[in-house]
Amino acid sequence: MKIVIDMMGADQGSVATVAGVLAFHKNHPDVELFCVGRASELQPLNGVAYIIDAPEVLPMTAGAMDVLRAKNSSVMTSITTMINEKADAIVGAGSTGGFLTALTIKLKLIPGVERAAIIAPFPTKIKGKKVAVLDIGASNENTSSQIVQFAKMGRIYAQKVFGVDEPKTYLLANGAEDEKGTPEIKEANHILRETNFPQFMGNIEGREALEGQVDVLVTGGFAGNIFLKTTEGIAKMMSEMIKKAFKRNVFSKIGYIFANKGFKEMRETMDYKSTGGAMLLGINGVAIKAHGNSDAYGFMSAIEVGYKMAEKNVVALMIEGFKQDA
Repeated sequence: MKIVIDMMGADQGSVATVAGVLAFHKNHPDVELFCVGRASELQPLNGVAYIIDAPEVLPMTAGAMDVLRAKNSSVMTSITTMINEKADAIVGAGSTGGFLTALTIKLKLIPGVERAAIIAPFPTKIKGKKVAVLDIGASNENTSSQIVQFAKMGRIYAQKVFGVDEPKTYLLANGAEDEKGTPEIKEANHILRETNFPQFMGNIEGREALEGQVDVLVTGGFAGNIFLKTTEGIAKMMSEMIKKAFKRNVFSKIGYIFANKGFKEMRETMDYKSTGGAMLLGINGVAIKAHGNSDAYGFMSAIEVGYKMAEKNVVALMIEGFKQDA
């Protein structure tokens, strides 16, 4: 297997991405790694990966046109390397919009797909149970037909990645009734009902989405990105509040000792860094967007996602699924 990695653009710099690559290589020494970025910062990877020098680093604010014009940037060099090497996956932590739009233009969409979507597994309150949420930010605006396609892509993902034979699919809305939601959500609900989409359960509110009964949560990119950021923010806030509460006095510290096992399990359940990154579904290639603030563990996990998606032939399964509908 070959994986191309854009080493630049992460908030914590190449120190974190290099450490992440080294950790991944330790677990998968048989994978060919192509690490792209400023060669001077990637020297610890000598003997571990092919180092491809790309001195230009684009800011997180870079848009699609900025990326496409910057031929020598780490982003464009990574995409070119993926195409030339016929690599199985690409991973990056830089500008989301630029990275994903450039990939869509260069790799093309799967036949039948109108718009690509970013999908990621979210934790639920049931340990080990994940819910696939899409789109979480590939687009700011989506039509009802695109949202219906997201449901189909999410179903295939849940079947092949989660191993759920008949995943339950819900639309994210401001109420459980079919008439709730934005115009495109209402229309998507109508289409999914009319076409008897397998195991479509209707609408669900955000407060119930992580209870454990949902396998696929479908939404437009704007609402999905807000759901993502809000969930991460609440998890971080709760963690900090719990730490503060237990540090209040000697008695609360003693209480923490007895409750530590339970809180450790909660931290592991809510740790988004264990997921590492999100996959861009709908294009002809495995592309993983790592969290911009990834530490070494988070970046390693993102590469792991790319490895697993390539191993499971998710793209081929998407192509086959949409071909059957043609």
